[in-house]
Amino acid sequence: MTHLLFSLLSPVLEHPAGIRQVYFAGAQHPVPELAYQVDFPRLELVLDGEQMMKWEDEHGNIQTTRMQAGDALFVPSKGWNSPQWQQPVRTLSFLFGKQQLGFSLLHWDGEQFTASEKGNVGRRGPRTGAFMLQALNELAWHRSDQSTAQFLVKGLLSHALDLFSSSVQTVSRSQALFAAIRQYIEEHYREPLTRDSVAKAFYISPNYLSHLFQKSGGIGLNEYLNYVRLEQAKNLLKGYDMKIREVAHACGFIDSNYFCRQFRKSTERSPSEYRRQYRSQFENA
Repeated sequence: MTHLLFSLLSPVLEHPAGIRQVYFAGAQHPVPELAYQVDFPRLELVLDGEQMMKWEDEHGNIQTTRMQAGDALFVPSKGWNSPQWQQPVRTLSFLFGKQQLGFSLLHWDGEQFTASEKGNVGRRGPRTGAFMLQALNELAWHRSDQSTAQFLVKGLLSHALDLFSSSVQTVSRSQALFAAIRQYIEEHYREPLTRDSVAKAFYISPNYLSHLFQKSGGIGLNEYLNYVRLEQAKNLLKGYDMKIREVAHACGFIDSNYFCRQFRKSTERSPSEYRRQYRSQFENA
């Protein structure tokens, strides 16, 4: 997602004339049929091609403008716009909700929409974006100041890119930590592991450890630990003539009765039945 937005926005942000013209929609009269309207500010950007766009200006008059590559339309909360899908065009829309920032990439090839992309991220941290949105709202009444409008739109796009980049980095760090903890469990399953001991090994809180497993793996920590131990127990039952109690202890189960209950719950067989069935199949193969 970040790579997509980076490739789309880099030419706009790095080129001095990346934003060609900034238009402002209004919100005074009833919304026409089929027009777009939401309760949050939006930014519509034409990436390439051109598009006929209708909106209401600050005086309540309907404007119809042919937007070209680099043109942006700022639509305030409850404002509306009505795009006309005629010529081939690619547009990028940002929706600035109170808690979420969303984007939508649309590609109209002249006949149908193709390869649309969407995404969203939480609007956390400094209120930089809120201040720029407020400035654009005020600038709607001074539309001749295009240089300031272009500067603000570029700043808003850069802020959006930063939010999505931070989100991807956070997800990547969480996934890397989850993978490291899984590896730790797979190497130390013989030890008396607990939620507290595993969390302490990675300098995180026990609650965050549980949250990480549920979010990244869709499984509880103890459930995963039992899974690892039971898989190892199957290997020992297949290859060694160890007593059931010895298998349980070798796999980290202190209570052999608990081990037997968990094993039956997982395989619908007792450890002894599992061993006999495996060896019977092996001998008859």
